[in-house]
Formats: sequence, C-alpha cells, structure tokens
Amino acid sequence: FLNLLLIAVLVLPMCRESWRDKESHSLRLITVTVLSIVPIALMVLTATGYFYTTLRLAGRWIETVYLVMLWNLLYQTVLRGLSVAARRIAWRRALARRQHLVKEGAEGAEPQEEPTIALEQVNQQTLRITMLVMIALFAVLFWAIWSDLITVFAYLDSITLWHYNGTEAGVSAVKSVTMGSLLFAIVASMVAWALIRNLPGLLEVLVLSRLNMRQGASYAITTILNYAIIVIGAMTVFGSLGVSWDKLQWLAAALSVGLGFGLQEIFGNFVSGLIILFERPVRIGDTVTIGTFSGTVSKIRIRATTITDFDRKEVIIPNKAFVTERLINWSLSDTVTRVVIRLGVAYGSDLDKVKEVLLQAAHEHPKVMQEPAPSVFFTTFGASTLDHELRLYVRELRDRSYAVDELNRAIDRLCRENNIDIAFNQLEVHLRNEKGDEVTEVKRDKGDDASPAIS
Repeated sequence: FLNLLLIAVLVLPMCRESWRDKESHSLRLITVTVLSIVPIALMVLTATGYFYTTLRLAGRWIETVYLVMLWNLLYQTVLRGLSVAARRIAWRRALARRQHLVKEGAEGAEPQEEPTIALEQVNQQTLRITMLVMIALFAVLFWAIWSDLITVFAYLDSITLWHYNGTEAGVSAVKSVTMGSLLFAIVASMVAWALIRNLPGLLEVLVLSRLNMRQGASYAITTILNYAIIVIGAMTVFGSLGVSWDKLQWLAAALSVGLGFGLQEIFGNFVSGLIILFERPVRIGDTVTIGTFSGTVSKIRIRATTITDFDRKEVIIPNKAFVTERLINWSLSDTVTRVVIRLGVAYGSDLDKVKEVLLQAAHEHPKVMQEPAPSVFFTTFGASTLDHELRLYVRELRDRSYAVDELNRAIDRLCRENNIDIAFNQLEVHLRNEKGDEVTEVKRDKGDDASPAIS
C-alpha cells in the first residue's frame, strides 16, 4: 500500500504538468492519466481486501511503467537520430546544389536541378512510420507482460465465423475462420496501408540518403517496393480469411480471359509500367518527346505517366505508348545536345570570312561547349544564297533556346560589322513590249511620274 502511495505521489507532478500543457500530445495525456489512476485504483482494491489480485496487478503495472519509460527513451533517441539524418540529407543536398552551381557557373551554363522528394514530406512520412513501428513494438511487449491475464483474444479465437476446406500436412481438412483471424486481417491491412503511404520517406532517410543514386532510381525502388507490399499484404489478408491461391486460381483464369478482351489496354499499360520501372527508358525528371508531346516526366504511375510540357500543362500518357511507340529521351544518358544554326549569305561573299565570323560567334558565347568544338560547313549553293551551317553543342536542354537567340543576334551584328550580306530570296523581272523590245520605262496614269522598270 505504501509503495503504491509513493508511486502515485511521484507520478502526480508529471501528470499535472502534462495536463496543464495544452500542446501535449494526446497519447502522452492518455499515458500519464492512466499512470495516475492505476495506483489509486490498486490502493482501493487493497483497502477492500483483494490482496492477491492487487499483488498480481501491481507487479504487472510496475513492469508496464518500466516499459513506458524504456519506450519513451527509445522513442526520443530514434527521433533524435531521424532529426540528425534529416539534417544530413539537407546538408548534402545544399552541398551538391552549391557544387553544381559552381560547376555550371564556371562553364557558363544555367544550373538545372534534379527533382527530389521534399524534405518536409520525408520528415512527416518518417515520423508517421516511426510512430507506427514504436507502437507495434510497445504492443508486443505489453502483450508479453499481460498475456497470462488477458483472455479476450483467446475468447475471440473461439468465435467461429465460417468454415472452409483446406489442406493440412497434405490431407484435406475443414478449417474455421474466427473473430481473431478477422481482427488479424484488419490489423495486417492497416499495417500494409501505413507502409505504402510512409515507406518513401523512411527509405530516403535510412537507406537512399546513404547511396549515390539519382532520384529516378530512388523513385523506381520505392514504387516497386510498394507493389511488393500490396501483393504480400493481400496474400496475408486473404490467407487469414481462408482464401488461398487454390481457390483464386479459377478466378484468375476467368480474369485472364477478361483481360485478354475487355481489359487488354489496362493490363497492357500495367505491364508497360513495370517495364518502365525495371528498364528505365524514362525516369523522373527526364525530358522526353513522344509523338507530338514534349516535356519533363513528373510522375510514373501504374497505368499512365504524367509529362509536364513547356507550357506547364500536365499531359497524361498511357504507359503502353512509351514501350510501343517511338520515344525520344533527351536526357537518358547525357544532357548534351547539338544545335544547328543555318545562314545564307549573298553570292560573291568571302566564304573564309563567313566561316571565321560564325566560329567567332560560337566561341564567344558562354553556353556553347568548346569540346566538342563548334564547326561550320558550307552545305550548298542555293537559289539566291550560299548556305552555311553552324553546328555546336550545349550542355543542358534549357540552354538551347537561349543559345539560338543570342547567337542569331551576335551573327547579325558580326555580319554587319564585316560587310557580309545575309541574303534572302530575290526575283528578277524583265518586261518586254509587243515587239519584243525590253521596256526600260513604265508609263503610269496621268499625274504619276514615270518610274524605271525593274531589271
């Protein structure tokens, strides 16, 4: 009795502080409330003469208090570790971004950031799944302490919901699905759902942040793992409810016929989505062109892939199109692309000077790569022009438009400075009278001056 009174006196200040703190977590409020009520209830039982019951319950309760203290210490340690891991991720991203900016600035190209999972989203997902794991661990240990006194779950196993025919040691047997099996199926489905929602953040903090891989690979890993969790969770739930594969195989055969006819496109898109995730012809952040659509891959889902075009519109394209149609991935293995600028100069121009001017414009531009070096080719004799091509390379796709605009302006300026005529299509018109003589003067209506003919 005195021990219980002493424990109640020691726990009461902590409980009072939690009750006064309006920002306390609901789980903490429930815990401290139970810790404060149980000693009083045990003292009441002792006073009424239930000594043996109080002794058994007090021992279990003290072990539970130790469990709560150990659980809280472990939880705070895990939170501290996750906080350090999140800061390490933020520091690595900032360092990588700074190095990328310095590198691109030295080469004169604009930096292009690769899409990453938002750090705030990572923290939220990690905290949720950490809480889930810690609660599950607490539940297991709590069950180990109170299992000899709790009979409700054994009672649930005695409630039979339905029977089914199964096999046991190779022999057919009649099995039953109980209320406990149904409860296990519900808990398994909730755990699978929580893992699917929060797994990307946990992987980012614990595993992927320590590996040197691109975001596209991280996305593929988390997506495939989500599919695996869905399959394992479904098999676990169905198995606990007595629905085994030998009962589903006929349904699978019927569904395969339906997939072959009515759901052919949907099934094809699903398989194509798996091919995309494994072979990775496109990844998150890649710039692609498929058909008449061009843009950046923003999402890869089980049925379709989302492309954000250059007008910031989201285009939903079925996954099957990426496997069966012609696809251009501008950044699959390298973001370096070639730019061709065509120029026509007038007949009689100094071709060596034209080549020098074009190369000068390319070498002076900061976004033009010097390796591979720019090159100029005299391609053909046109109807009114001597056609040239300036071929150069830029490091990033976003540099193409800026490079073409600025190079065209520089070429126009240099041609005017060097007296090089940028030619255009010209047409010569000869006028002859009825006698076949060439007309050198055209008479207009009265009041208009005569003007020379075009020759």
